[in-house]
Amino acid sequence: MAFKSIWIQIALYILFAGVLVGCESVRYYNQLISGQMTILNKKQPIKQVLLEPHIPAKLKEQLGLVLEIREFAKNDLFLPVDDHYLNFVDLERPFVLWSVYATPEFSLTPKTWCYPIVGCVSYRGYFSEENAHAFAAKLKQQGYDVFVGGVAAYSTLGWFDDPVLNTFVYRNEIKLAALIFHEVAHQLLYVKNDTTFNESFATAVAQEGLRRWLQTKNNIRDFSDYQTDFQRHQEFIQLVMKYRKQLELLYAQDLSISNMRKAKSVIYNDLSDEYRRLKQQWNGFSGYDRWFSNALNNAKLISVATYYDLVPAFLKLLQNNRYDLKQFYTNCQNLAKKTEKERRIYLEQF
Repeated sequence: MAFKSIWIQIALYILFAGVLVGCESVRYYNQLISGQMTILNKKQPIKQVLLEPHIPAKLKEQLGLVLEIREFAKNDLFLPVDDHYLNFVDLERPFVLWSVYATPEFSLTPKTWCYPIVGCVSYRGYFSEENAHAFAAKLKQQGYDVFVGGVAAYSTLGWFDDPVLNTFVYRNEIKLAALIFHEVAHQLLYVKNDTTFNESFATAVAQEGLRRWLQTKNNIRDFSDYQTDFQRHQEFIQLVMKYRKQLELLYAQDLSISNMRKAKSVIYNDLSDEYRRLKQQWNGFSGYDRWFSNALNNAKLISVATYYDLVPAFLKLLQNNRYDLKQFYTNCQNLAKKTEKERRIYLEQF
């Protein structure tokens, strides 16, 4: 095991060697390598965990559910599960990593960072919450809007067998299935330098997968609850996108910095006010209170847009393919061969 770990570390260092320029880059990639190695070294086969008498019954139940979900993803959703989610890791913390998002003060164009293999993405990940907030503070000093969000799971895009983590294993059946479908979808399709395309595709696959999962189990009550939650989520996204459009129009104007800040503040206050009214229509449902609890800014809006901006288009494309997942995947893979501009133009017609 130690011998294998050493070779994995060497491979990781070689992988990142081309971008290790400057002390800051070295520190950043060292923490990425160290974080990934920690996960790899702590993996335990789920089959072995299920046989251990000291393991809590609830954890065994959840791990058994994971095995069911991954088989459904393989056999019914035709997703490449390979050897993913066959191992368990307890990181003894609430999130596996923390993502830092940043935008200019008067722009909704996210700052991007480029890496080997995955290309350029609109966030920067840290395995330490403290380091994530320290980096965010530096960006804030430079005048950026910043947002730090905890991440429960991520995909290594096939470079490693992704394990089940304590950060998400105790989720309820619906959320657990959606997460696994989402992450495995990245194994099927990932386009360098197009975060919104990748995340929206995976989110659309997860939503369709969850619909099929609940129907197959003939769980009418949970499926009804899922439909209600999905409708609320759509309304939340529509609300955010509505005010994102207002901000885009504002930032296109030629205003003084002082007037721009005042107008920006008014729009964000209006967004919060409309959310409170929306909650009344939801009979007080408070599922998004946490998102609104801290100050709103451009970076926070980007964290939503990244995952959901193109989801309606992908779902419409799936519908146009008569819900034939294999044909849908083929169309999306062909779409991935186009330029980012061509992909967006095509999807925005739906």
